[in-house]
Amino acid sequence: MKQSFVSPILRRLAKKAGVKVNIEPRYRYAGQIVLPNGTKRYFLNTNFDLNPLGASEIARDKDYASYFLRSMGYPVSRSGSFFSRRWCKIVDSRRNRAMAYRFAQRLGFPVIVKPNSKSQGCGVTKVFTKREFDEAVRFICERENVFLVQRVAQGNDYRLVVLDGKVISAYERIPLIVTGDGRSTVRELLKQKQRQFRRAGRDTNIKINDFRIIMGLRRRGMSLRTVPARGERVQLLDNANLSSGGDARDVTSVVHPQWCALAVRITRDMGLRFCGVDLMIEGSIKDPPGQYIVLEINAAPGLDHYASGGRKQRRIVERLYLEVLRAM
Repeated sequence: MKQSFVSPILRRLAKKAGVKVNIEPRYRYAGQIVLPNGTKRYFLNTNFDLNPLGASEIARDKDYASYFLRSMGYPVSRSGSFFSRRWCKIVDSRRNRAMAYRFAQRLGFPVIVKPNSKSQGCGVTKVFTKREFDEAVRFICERENVFLVQRVAQGNDYRLVVLDGKVISAYERIPLIVTGDGRSTVRELLKQKQRQFRRAGRDTNIKINDFRIIMGLRRRGMSLRTVPARGERVQLLDNANLSSGGDARDVTSVVHPQWCALAVRITRDMGLRFCGVDLMIEGSIKDPPGQYIVLEINAAPGLDHYASGGRKQRRIVERLYLEVLRAM
């Protein structure tokens, strides 16, 4: 069974934070934090007693979050929400797959199709044709009742993690890529990548037969059996989530203060104290803000994959969770 990344860190940091941490012993995903004055707080994996329930639920629902961000003047991708066949019947709605496809045509392909409430990049798919659109919608509707069709945002993908009015971590997110050696197939290169993750202590599980990987390779005239040339970089997913096999490059020390101020303002306006703000930026985060899109917000940002990037990243994550404990 997958082990919690957060629980052992909190237990290790408890003394330094001046708190007691009681971890539920069977699954080790939930815990109680006892503050010096006896007040008790709780956590479940990456969910802490920091954010109000209503604001957290809005953040989890991508369509609602996008609406409120847009209503406050923040730029978001144009998108529409649609329902599985089953859900259309239950709520008596015509917002079905056919309507979603017509909306995608109006936006212009390619478009992004993604679940409304899933996290970690699950099911997020860039589609170029009706065949790909149908494949992505079918995958999502087998798992969730609501899906989004969204205009593609161009630029560099960053996450800024905010706690109580301060950016405590920022990193660029890079999609899953393999680099050819002239001998190994794409399948073998993916297996090598998986072994690298495990050696780094990263529990990302690359699903080699992920329909999105197959779809992207097919679009390039490739397959899992293709042998890329030495040095050839093959991008296998369009979303840059670390949970899907993407990589992270820390930019905390170089992010322009105005980007930090923006992330803090978004977090505050969405009623949150602790938040991961995902931005698509045209240009570099080192420069003052120009064109950007708010991709999503996350009220329970996980940092396990980021921490596996090396000793420096692990120290940053431990410092972050120490601040979380002190903020309880």
